[in-house]
Amino acid sequence: MNEDFAKEHLHDGLRRVREALLWKLDGLGEYDVRRPLTPTGTNLLGLVKHLALLESSYFGMVFDRPFPEPLPRWDDHATHGTDLWATEHETRDEIVDRYRRAWAHADATITALPLDAPGHVPWWPRPDVRLSTVLVHMLAETNRHAGHADILREQLDGATGLRPHHAADSDAVSRDTHYAQVERAAKAAAG
Repeated sequence: MNEDFAKEHLHDGLRRVREALLWKLDGLGEYDVRRPLTPTGTNLLGLVKHLALLESSYFGMVFDRPFPEPLPRWDDHATHGTDLWATEHETRDEIVDRYRRAWAHADATITALPLDAPGHVPWWPRPDVRLSTVLVHMLAETNRHAGHADILREQLDGATGLRPHHAADSDAVSRDTHYAQVERAAKAAAG
């Protein structure tokens, strides 16, 4: 596999999952995108805010291409965890726009550097890395959080999938029938 193909394949995957994550906010009110939907406070807008910080750090500082906006540092204990939720003073548009700017910055880094470009991740046990490692890491991290977002959105209104048309692939009766089938199997297995 040639390097250009591999880089473009990974980059395309990252682009797709970014869009899927933002789709999870579409059609929801302010409360629903912000409210904690798990005991640990996981929420949709917080996932977007968190990934903006990660992309700007991993594709910025790690490769000596700093993101041009102030964001919390990885080693600032006073701001630890503040990237996982939106304050009442932060708007959805501000957070989404920051994420898109972090994409643009990350995309410029990915485009400009070869896959074997060296970087340094000070918070990793093996801090000396290559762009390929960081690209795979961010693709995995973004997919992980998009999966969280999928479950959170499903809790809110039943919408699932990578794109809006996936949400319409299954009607409420089909979902309820499937749910009942899974529930019956779980109860039968439990005895």
